[in-house]
Amino acid sequence: MRPTISTGSDRLDELLNGGLAAGFVHLIYGEAETGKSTLATQCAVNCARMGYKTIYLDSEGTFSAKRLTQIAVGDAKEIASSIILARPASFKEQSAILDKLDSYLTEKVALIVVDTVTSLYSAELGEGSKSTFKLNRELNRQMAYLAQIVKTRKIAALVTSQVRNVFTAREVNFEPVARRVLRFWSNVVISLKLTPQDGVVRAVLEKHPRRLQPESCFLRIVEEGIRDYEHLG
Repeated sequence: MRPTISTGSDRLDELLNGGLAAGFVHLIYGEAETGKSTLATQCAVNCARMGYKTIYLDSEGTFSAKRLTQIAVGDAKEIASSIILARPASFKEQSAILDKLDSYLTEKVALIVVDTVTSLYSAELGEGSKSTFKLNRELNRQMAYLAQIVKTRKIAALVTSQVRNVFTAREVNFEPVARRVLRFWSNVVISLKLTPQDGVVRAVLEKHPRRLQPESCFLRIVEEGIRDYEHLG
């Protein structure tokens, strides 16, 4: 069993009973600029500092050496060698990489990151090259396989998702793209919501096997990554 991986936020770790747990798929979704990729990179950095490796699927091209250096102050070069980076250019390539995950896993790998799991799916959906049914079926297969891998190999997975607007009579909300598929296969679901204060987001723990009710905390996005924020308003 691999160790629990800290998110870098004491408060968020507390909500998660220590951080990203081995055997769990953790879904983080939110609008643009809510820190999804920053949090994913920060978790990979923390994983490396524990002596383990991360397989990182960068489906949106947002992972950068500059951001890694900002977050991994002092030991970015050493940490970079512990992050196995893959950049699928299509939803088909994403499927191929995920299908080969088991062959990439060693005793030193403790975390799989897919950022963003729905970006290439949404791109193909928008092009209309395939039916929605076929794309949903393939996304469901990818998530099912990922859930199986992390459970059997006792490692953690972190997937991020884009959102879509949901219009009601009173307000406009948002939910993850392909909500039913992602929520079904995720053990833990966290939404990141913008606040009126620049650089501050609210993290809402919506699903967790050991939490009966949603709980939340506030986080600040800074150059060095994600930090706790206690003074909203």
